[in-house]
Amino acid sequence: MRTRPVLIYDGDCGFCTTSVAFAHRRVRPRCDALPWQSLDLDAYGVTQERAEHEALWVTPTGQVYGGAQAVAKALLSAGAPWSVPGALLTLPPLRWAARAAYRLIADNRHRLPGSTAACAVRPRA
Repeated sequence: MRTRPVLIYDGDCGFCTTSVAFAHRRVRPRCDALPWQSLDLDAYGVTQERAEHEALWVTPTGQVYGGAQAVAKALLSAGAPWSVPGALLTLPPLRWAARAAYRLIADNRHRLPGSTAACAVRPRA
């Protein structure tokens, strides 16, 4: 059984990898950050389609949060001062705005600095 949360991200995406490395250096979330490509996703209760679509926060009990809420959970886990914006991101209307901003960034990550062709997200059916 896992004792720490896991942040699952796209290890083929330069933007995602750079963002996770920055978060670990500066924010220091209390989690293991792992690229989905190296995981047995079934063991984490997530599909490849979802892992390709958004970052995922998986608690030790198996609860999964995606996208902006995964970011909020990572911020909350880091403690002060990062827990304040993390908590705010869980509350409406900021939660709604964060969801929209996350989708905008994720859907366009192939256009951002550090990205590669692997960063392009396929539209969900």
